Formats: sequence, structure tokens, C-alpha cells
Amino acid sequence: MKSWIGAGLLFAVGLAMGPALAREKPVVLVELFTSQGCSSCPPADALIAELAGRDDVLPLALHVDYWDYIGWKDSFARPEHTVRQKGYAHVAGAATIYTPQMVVGGMDHVVGFKPMKLADLMRAHEVGLADVVVEAVHDGDNMQITCVVEPGVEVPSTILVDIVHYVPSEVVEIKHGENAGETITYANIVRHWDRLAKWDGKEALVLDQVETEAGLSRALILQEPGPGRVLAAYKLD
Repeated sequence: MKSWIGAGLLFAVGLAMGPALAREKPVVLVELFTSQGCSSCPPADALIAELAGRDDVLPLALHVDYWDYIGWKDSFARPEHTVRQKGYAHVAGAATIYTPQMVVGGMDHVVGFKPMKLADLMRAHEVGLADVVVEAVHDGDNMQITCVVEPGVEVPSTILVDIVHYVPSEVVEIKHGENAGETITYANIVRHWDRLAKWDGKEALVLDQVETEAGLSRALILQEPGPGRVLAAYKLD
């Protein structure tokens, strides 16, 4: 266990030498498909926890439900996460899905624990982020979100505008299954992934009365249909 934790720390230190983006700027989306019942997943889970402290990337953990039958039911698993992973596999022409598996920017897949490959992909996607101004105004349990494409910036004719609610951190004691006896800290655990709008980017998009949930963090995802390329992710708080 010490070996993969050390590798993850070296990865984080190496990335910290690169340029960072401010919170109000677009960041790279990294989606980890994982499961509490997968013995190969803890290194990737730890890496997501390290990345969660950075301001130039949005790492999200989407727990899937297809390992629940092997002795431990994942308390974070959602069937829609499995559907999303299968959607990525279909677009990529892949016949199989895996855990752990990371999808970077909606396009590039990393199977297993490969921090250096992930670092390279994050840098590559960083330079291609769409320049869309996103402003979020909080009002109690609601939020108003405004999106405006910068002049001269080309965007797809259809942009899926999604909001993600996620738990920043939670510790789980796993009592059965492949990870029995382990206590694992999970980060950025997706609880809700909802479609707010489809947008062509031509005019400003104003979304009123977007519901929020206490105790959860929020992010906005701009993505091509498919699921396809992620134009950018934005941390809203």
C-alpha cells in the first residue's frame, strides 16, 4: 500500500510545477469510474483525493454498481454512473468497461493506475479548454448561473450544460468483499449529475433557480453530446 501512495504523491508534486488555473477559469474534468468492491481501485481513489486539492482540475469519482454482487455493496454506487461509463465505451468503440477507469476531458481513457499518463493527458486537455465566462450567484438554496462565450471563440452547435453535486470527502470502513478490512477516504463523490440545458452558445445562457443541496459541492460541466468532448468544467463553490 505504501508504494502506490508514494507514487501518487510524486505525481501530485510533479504536476504542481506546471501552470495553474484560477477557480473562476475553466478546468480539466477527470472522471474516475470506481467501486468500493474493487481491489484494484484504492490507488486510483487516493490519486483522486490528491487531485481534489488542486485548482486546475476537477476530479470526480463516479461509483458504479456492477461489482456490488461480489460481497460488498458500494454505498455511493449509482446505476446512472454505469450508464455513463458504458456511453463512453460505446463512443470509443470499446466492448468492455473497467474499474478503475478514468476519462479525461470526455475523450481519453486511462485504465488502471497510471499517474504519468494521466498527467500528460491533463496537460494536453488544459490547452484546449473553451473560453466561456461562467458566473454563479448564490441565493440561499438556489443559484443563478450565467454562461457567455467569449467573442471570437468557436464552440459546438450543441452544448450540454450539466450541474454536478458531489461530496468533498468521506471515509468508509469496508467490512466485506475484496477490500475487506480497509478504511478508505474517498473524495469528490458524485451524488447527482443533472442536465440543466442544451445551448448553442450564440447568446448568453441564464439559468435561474438552480437548486442546490446543503453539504455538497457543485460544478458545471459543458460537454458535447455523445458523451463527447468536455469543453470545460467549472467549480461553482
